[in-house]
Amino acid sequence: MDSSNVVYVSNDPDIKLFNEGHTSKKTVVLTFDDGPGRVLPEILDILKEENVPAVFFWQSRLLYPQRPWGRVMEEGHQIGTHSSKHSNYVNLTPHEQIQDLHNSKTKIESIIGQEVKLFRPPYGQYNEHTIAAAKQLGLSTIMWRISSMDWELKEQPEQIIANVIENLEEGAIILLHELAQTVEALPALIAEIRNKGYEFSLL
Repeated sequence: MDSSNVVYVSNDPDIKLFNEGHTSKKTVVLTFDDGPGRVLPEILDILKEENVPAVFFWQSRLLYPQRPWGRVMEEGHQIGTHSSKHSNYVNLTPHEQIQDLHNSKTKIESIIGQEVKLFRPPYGQYNEHTIAAAKQLGLSTIMWRISSMDWELKEQPEQIIANVIENLEEGAIILLHELAQTVEALPALIAEIRNKGYEFSLL
């Protein structure tokens, strides 16, 4: 999973923490890492019922053809790469980074039949070679502004909601994962975000 505080700060102009779309409404972006996993159908059911778009960052090793990737696209969500197998890119050579990123991008594209334009580094760890590799492959590097810390909160879904709601701000990208506790928290999280006057957008 990703190691970070609830609010992520970066001064790197090549790292995206906020959605930069300009509308008259307050918006945030829901993102889900580490899939496609077993709870993906449940997440999609909730998003469909609530009419909420989301961005999924997937490890290409988990993208078996029988996983419901088609439904993700049909229902208006976005798919990005989260590497081939969640290696920490900081521990890889520049060549290993671009090779892994290229392989993951190519595999996902070969299955979904659509260009992949978004990338999130595993563990939220990156260096200048990571950013250069992403640029070379035409990928935008997407981090997050708010982390739900959901991977640490298996028994506390209510804290997942609090971590997000207490840090809401315009355009914030929110980090979630394809986990059972996230599924449990998701309907109430969506309701609370809307209660604060926000809508949901894509990147």
